Amino acid sequence: MKTLKDVKIGKTAKVVKLRGEGALKRRIMDMGITKGVEIYVRKVAPLGDPIEIMVRGYELSLRKEDAELIDVED
Repeated sequence: MKTLKDVKIGKTAKVVKLRGEGALKRRIMDMGITKGVEIYVRKVAPLGDPIEIMVRGYELSLRKEDAELIDVED
């Protein structure tokens, strides 16, 4: 399964599943990242962390380790 970390800059992906437990999963969901939502990858920091995305009309930065918990499809 492909994760959000694997999505290239300028591409859009649809969330299939959120992995993780308890507070971490809740925090990701509170940011608006839920099953079925589309995420556009705007840019990635020079060292690869964090990743800047657009979700539900606003910009959001995610750490790579959090992006690995979000399974997506093209």
